[in-house]
Amino acid sequence: MNTEIFLTALAAHTCVDQEEVQHRDKMMRFVASHRFNWWTRANVEGHVTGSAWILNSARTHALLLHHVKLAMWVQPGGHLDDTDASPAAGAMREAQEETGIAGLTFGSDTLFDLDIHQIPARDNPQRAEPAHLHYDARYLIIAADAELKISAESLDAKWLALDILTQSSRERSIARMAEKSLRLNS
Repeated sequence: MNTEIFLTALAAHTCVDQEEVQHRDKMMRFVASHRFNWWTRANVEGHVTGSAWILNSARTHALLLHHVKLAMWVQPGGHLDDTDASPAAGAMREAQEETGIAGLTFGSDTLFDLDIHQIPARDNPQRAEPAHLHYDARYLIIAADAELKISAESLDAKWLALDILTQSSRERSIARMAEKSLRLNS
């Protein structure tokens, strides 16, 4: 991963509210202070993850997955691999793995949204993890095809209308991404 390129992308990102400004500034400090491991799970403080805000081709609905471990509805995404060229590449890989949708393309060549959230500790015998932060870099991705083949990481998947997500989502960051999408469509 190229730290300077990612820091430049973060600095160029236009935030829509004070919460996102705080996420961007905190993420920039985190990446700058962990120049050689900001994307790796070995960093127990936290790590940058890549997420895909997937819209249908009409850009009226977003795809959310019911995450097995977190027991909540979220956008596809996850940990970056050392083989990912960038957080955007990781977001696209995760989107393809978690949805099985053919024909995914980037809706923009820049970051779409930023969020930081706490991941609870897991006492799994195969991989115990302390509580840590996910510094989530989110990218707009458009689905030319809506046929899903969800992975074992999800219990269900739903295409939800953007206007409903702005009002009903308990996750502020989901509502924020829906609001951003509606502004792009107007």
